[in-house]
Amino acid sequence: MITGLRSTSILLAGLWLASMAGPALSSDRIAELTGVDGLYGELRWRAEHVSQDGFDNDAYALPLRLRAGFASGALHGLSFRVEYDYVFDLGVEDYNAGGGNTPDRAGYPVIADPPGGDLNQAYVQWVSAQGKTLRAGRQRIIYDNARFIGNVGWRQNEQTYDAATLAFPGNGNFGVRAGWLGAVHRIFGDDVPAGENDMNTWIANLDYTFKGFGKLVGYVYDIDNDDVAAFSTSTYGASWQSDKIAWANDVHFDYRVEYAHQADAANAPVAFSADYFRVDLALSLAVPTINVGYESLGGDQERAGAAFRTPLATLHAFNGWADMFLTTPDAGLTDLYGGVKWPVGPWTLNVIGHVFQAQSGGKDLGLELDTSLSRSLADDVDLLIKAARFDGDHPAYADTTKWWVQLRAGF
Repeated sequence: MITGLRSTSILLAGLWLASMAGPALSSDRIAELTGVDGLYGELRWRAEHVSQDGFDNDAYALPLRLRAGFASGALHGLSFRVEYDYVFDLGVEDYNAGGGNTPDRAGYPVIADPPGGDLNQAYVQWVSAQGKTLRAGRQRIIYDNARFIGNVGWRQNEQTYDAATLAFPGNGNFGVRAGWLGAVHRIFGDDVPAGENDMNTWIANLDYTFKGFGKLVGYVYDIDNDDVAAFSTSTYGASWQSDKIAWANDVHFDYRVEYAHQADAANAPVAFSADYFRVDLALSLAVPTINVGYESLGGDQERAGAAFRTPLATLHAFNGWADMFLTTPDAGLTDLYGGVKWPVGPWTLNVIGHVFQAQSGGKDLGLELDTSLSRSLADDVDLLIKAARFDGDHPAYADTTKWWVQLRAGF
């Protein structure tokens, strides 16, 4: 199924074990490699509530995630990491966990945090003295702003990949990240078919920094998904992130623009091509930061399945926290948004508004208001209070209210 990945993993593991067996290995080096300093963990508890038109019942969930891991020291540049997650359901089962996990709870809205355990990461890697990294095994992968390749870090069961990847910081201003993905382990868990997709996917992301001006990124993501044919796409794109531009005392401005073109690939059931465009503007004043932006995912109101899609993205971070557009509508989607982030004592207030329309045909789809308050309670202990309200203007998108309280502690 993932023969290439396994061969690479075996090769790297063999090199690592061979280096351990060498005569230069001392008890001090063994302690460096396997010492308890490499142990780490995290507890993340959340209360989530969803009220959605069309359901007789509101959804409630109290998932608690325990993450435990070990990151070894490096020996001749070789190291390994193992990380395990377990999501506990704290006695509240009034929700649909999604992905086919809870077919008996179809009368509840989805809260996609199924209970259970998952081997989140398990990889070996080699890092050169110059920072070049080769990694093989199950791993977290996040490129750029996670709009195309991400880890869905908001959900309790993180998205990770069985992959062989490389990262070259490069000489001077040039950097390269690329890899082959043999499988994606999705947020629904491996107990259901929707939780794991076999793939033969190639990804590449190159960047060049123009000092004093900004960063240019170019990318190619060729997704061949064996299990969900509609996810098989070929995407080419580029983005530009400016450096901060001083406007006046304590006032700075920066912007980001991105364009991508996508077409069907491999076993995709529908031949199509679609465009993606995004622009972000940020104005940093003495205290608040004001953001405005526009995002467009192309579609065709006359053809089902011909819309731009991002199946490996961290979708919760885009198009509203109510998660109404995890799948791009056939007619595409435009999102006009703006917000403010403001420190309030020890808290940070974040407010974002969205106006959604179909990209093809221009029909109104809805409005959304998202609000959060976050703060640090202690070293590596954080509190988040968050809410989203979506008002639908289209029969396919029901009025929805969500709120969350989350406490995270690392150790």
